[in-house]
Amino acid sequence: MMPVLEAHALRKVYTGGDGNLIEVLSGVDLAVSRGEFVAIVGASGAGKSTLLHLLGALDQPTSGEVRLDGQIFAQQSEERLAEIRNRKLGFVFQFHHLLREFSALENVMLPLLIAGSTDAAARSKAEELLAAVGLAGRMTHRPAALSGGEQQRVAVARALATDPVVVLADEPSGNLDHHNSERLHELFATLARKFETALVVVTHNRLLAGRADRVLAVEEGKLVEHPGLEAMPS
Repeated sequence: MMPVLEAHALRKVYTGGDGNLIEVLSGVDLAVSRGEFVAIVGASGAGKSTLLHLLGALDQPTSGEVRLDGQIFAQQSEERLAEIRNRKLGFVFQFHHLLREFSALENVMLPLLIAGSTDAAARSKAEELLAAVGLAGRMTHRPAALSGGEQQRVAVARALATDPVVVLADEPSGNLDHHNSERLHELFATLARKFETALVVVTHNRLLAGRADRVLAVEEGKLVEHPGLEAMPS
């Protein structure tokens, strides 16, 4: 299959407090196809979250390029990049960032309304997604009335709302207990295939990484096949 997300020779260099340059990424190449689940692992500080931010157009590389669905980020205006983030990318973070004054349903509807959907269309799609993540009976609850695992499943439904080309997740189960982590891991593996959305997850969790189609590691600024963690069979 043709890749929907590509990174070519990505470098990211920061200036440290002492004025010296710190090269976090030194030539990362990546290609992810529709419906593929890719896990990225590595030591703390290796550059995993930095890479995810570049793939999500939340930061710019020092050099190299990211291409999503044929569009090169560096060639887009800030306004166009904001539109790409809203319409073509979904994000799930360790902390779900739900709007606490809104219900689960309203939280999932919000990106659809921002994208121009009618209220009726947004409501119908949000209901479908919340049912898909097992929250059909919890749609009217606000985040404070939901468990941590339920809140994270709302965040997953919200990330899928606009039918994104790619969903990017950064330590999505890092704040959950074992039971809720396992439920979320199963959900990710299922939804990537059901919605044919490419899924790239940064994680320290071996069980989550083991559910991926491919496991890659950030080592010495590069992205390499991970030899020590076999993906579980589908």
